[in-house]
Amino acid sequence: MKQITVTLLAAAALAVAGAPRTFTGTVTDSMCGGGSHAAMGMQPDAKCVRECVKAGAKYALFDGRKVYTLSDQRTPAQFAGSRVKVTGTLSQSGVIQVQKIEAAK
Repeated sequence: MKQITVTLLAAAALAVAGAPRTFTGTVTDSMCGGGSHAAMGMQPDAKCVRECVKAGAKYALFDGRKVYTLSDQRTPAQFAGSRVKVTGTLSQSGVIQVQKIEAAK
């Protein structure tokens, strides 16, 4: 009986996590978010994003409405300030658990 309960709880946890989906937006940082990087006095946007991350911000994705923190903090560096497609699952805390990042066409 204990084994069945554990199996059901594990299945429920996987169902809550959801299937991977694709998010499209711009790689930004958690400090500037979806706002303008011009306020920081750095251009282009890619430079501002990288500098904010060096200062302690996290790479994030801005889809035009919301800012999602990305679990992968290495791959987004090459896409800073660019439009991308991120494949992954969205956690309840608003973090995308990244499986893949690629340039949006």
